[in-house]
Amino acid sequence: MTNEARTPWVRLAKRDAMDPRKAWAIRLGSILIALLLGMIPVFITGNNPIAAYGTIIKGALGRPIYIKQTVKIAIPLLGCALAIAPCFKMRFWNIGAEGQITAGAIAASYFALYWYQKVPSTLLLLIMFVSAAVAGGIWGLIPAFFKAKWNTNETLFTLMMNYIIIGIVAWLQGGPWEGRKGSQIIPMFDQSARLPEVFGVHIGWIIVLVMVVLMHIYMNFTKHGYEIAVIGDSENTARYAGMNVGRIMMRTMFLSGAISGIVGFIVVSGANHTLYRGVANGVGFTSITVAWLSQLNSFAMIVISMILAILTKGASKLQTELKVPMSISSIVTGILLFCMLSSEFFINYQLIFRQKKSEEVCR
Repeated sequence: MTNEARTPWVRLAKRDAMDPRKAWAIRLGSILIALLLGMIPVFITGNNPIAAYGTIIKGALGRPIYIKQTVKIAIPLLGCALAIAPCFKMRFWNIGAEGQITAGAIAASYFALYWYQKVPSTLLLLIMFVSAAVAGGIWGLIPAFFKAKWNTNETLFTLMMNYIIIGIVAWLQGGPWEGRKGSQIIPMFDQSARLPEVFGVHIGWIIVLVMVVLMHIYMNFTKHGYEIAVIGDSENTARYAGMNVGRIMMRTMFLSGAISGIVGFIVVSGANHTLYRGVANGVGFTSITVAWLSQLNSFAMIVISMILAILTKGASKLQTELKVPMSISSIVTGILLFCMLSSEFFINYQLIFRQKKSEEVCR
């Protein structure tokens, strides 16, 4: 058998470091391809794709009130992406941010419902903030402890914990925290338990922007950030260097859960003003896409979060103005995300095709 026969027709190989300008050209190209592909389902519905994209932009950014609503959508996405970034850098696959958000929301809601007459508003909000961070941190610490102690699968563990905490909220809705009997609804928060607004948006946007800066510093300029990076590259190397891998995992997951818990506090106190079982609203899963697309860069997460928020907010306008089904809007969003994620594949890997006389690299 010849060498040519043994060589597969196509092989996958890891790329060397790519020029940043070329990498960004690939990313921009993927967005253009996504926009072209997204025209197909819109065209099938009998609408003008160009007009549809214009409607999305107008629906998200056309008026000051639309911009405020778009920012409100982006806030939890950005906050949660920041939360899972250190875990993913460490190769600890935290799929439980949804549950950690919910845990933080439960803790904050308790004080909002039962302490609003006992303490001033500022102190109440501070207590809600701290309690949400602690509750989210503990909920994130549990799977990290089992991973460090018994090497359990963190992906399944964190995923299953989402359903446990959502079940707890369902019990609270129909049980001890139920407002009007039989309503299955938790009462709205008192005004003193609601976040104040700045420029027409609750101050959650200020909180997450501060966290962007802090996370950038933490990941790039601290000993903890360095330890996370080393473990992500090789656990064996980290152990050889004398690092306590288990302790670092638990510390990092507590931090991740705490930030997710703060996001839960922001959602219930700034946006919803109450607690219900769908309080996380899929943010914990969508933020994974934000984190990957931004390459775990805190500042890039701002841009990605806003893009997704624009698509989400604009999709509702698309439905009301052009009568395009919401499912079509979801398809367009899915195409965009798929193409953007695919671009990262081609930035990091290359396809090598077999040639008769020489191999040619597809770059």
